Amino acid sequence: MASKAKNQQLVRPRRMPESPVPPIPDVDQSKSDVASVQYSAYRTSLSNHRTGLSEHRTSLSEYRTDLSTHRTDLSTERTEMSMRRTGMSFQRTRMSADRTLMSVIRTSLSLISFGFTIFQVFQKMRDQALVTSAAAQRNFGVTLVLLGIVMLIVGIAYHLQFMIGLRGERNAMRDAGLIHAQSRFPPSMTLVAAVILLLIGIAAILSMVFRVGPFG
Repeated sequence: MASKAKNQQLVRPRRMPESPVPPIPDVDQSKSDVASVQYSAYRTSLSNHRTGLSEHRTSLSEYRTDLSTHRTDLSTERTEMSMRRTGMSFQRTRMSADRTLMSVIRTSLSLISFGFTIFQVFQKMRDQALVTSAAAQRNFGVTLVLLGIVMLIVGIAYHLQFMIGLRGERNAMRDAGLIHAQSRFPPSMTLVAAVILLLIGIAAILSMVFRVGPFG
């Protein structure tokens, strides 16, 4: 129906020219037969006049019906576009959440790598007797790594909570028929990378504090 409305051009009926009502005939009352014929002809002309007006009103009604159908088709198309835009908004929101988690990953990675580097440098310097005490520097490195791990844990928890709520809202709108939800809503690879980095950070802190693990 929408494509039909696009291809069909609506044409308004031409304005009906004003035609005066037929004048009342001047009847000779003394001649009843002639008067009856004249009155009959007058009634016929009135009927023809009313018929013309009725046909014009019918044309206008059909035109208004076509306009209403066209407006309905346009409304249906706008509703369809709104549903698809809403679905795309869910995808954009998901990608924004991934970008936020990526920012947390970058910050945590900087803290973990910088803290681990400080710890290792001063640890090697103390082992080679280049410095007498490196406890403060080592503690600073451990603190940076712990801070990076805590940031990752908070970022992952926030991301999971946000994505669960977003998926629930999307499913609810899909069940209500407000969106199509035809596009996939895949698991976040950014979340997978964050979990892997968290495991690396935990392994690093265990190696730094207890001298165990792959980085000891």
